[in-house]
Amino acid sequence: MRLAVLDRGHRLRTKVLLGIIRLVSRQPVVDAVKLAFYRPEFYGGGPLTNEAMRGPSAWTIGERELMAAYVSKVNDCPFCVAAHTATSNICYDDATAAATLADLDTAPITEELRATLRLLGKLTRQHRVDADDVRAVLASGVTPAQVKDALAVGLVFNITDRLANAFGFEVAGPAAMEAGARHLVKRGYG
Repeated sequence: MRLAVLDRGHRLRTKVLLGIIRLVSRQPVVDAVKLAFYRPEFYGGGPLTNEAMRGPSAWTIGERELMAAYVSKVNDCPFCVAAHTATSNICYDDATAAATLADLDTAPITEELRATLRLLGKLTRQHRVDADDVRAVLASGVTPAQVKDALAVGLVFNITDRLANAFGFEVAGPAAMEAGARHLVKRGYG
């Protein structure tokens, strides 16, 4: 169900801010930003997303963005796949995210990241993992802190994907997604 508020329900002050964003970026404002400004306490960058995606971690920004894209693919969330693939592409070459989303087994990524994405994929599909799943990730060389950090990314995007799908977020064109991605890499989610 698409929320009308995403298109025309903001207060005047927010409408002005969205207009400035459109003017500066020269792109339409994506639905995630519109929803974040409408209900910041309900959805938005917020501390949880910012900590998972930009807080201290042995995972790079690119690796966490790729985790977000992967979880979003498993959740069949076109908006988040497009947004986080675009962001991941800034951190990697354009082919890495596409290859990872197409075939995890042959993707040009580290074995640690591959094992972690498998864990996040299983958690997203089956809504649970067990000690053996975590042991397999640890055996690949991932640290316990990295497992915790990856699970935080998985949590954030299992929530975000469901909201994006429930509210019918529209996938903006490539230029708008790239503009949003540049903003996320430069300024984060806070």
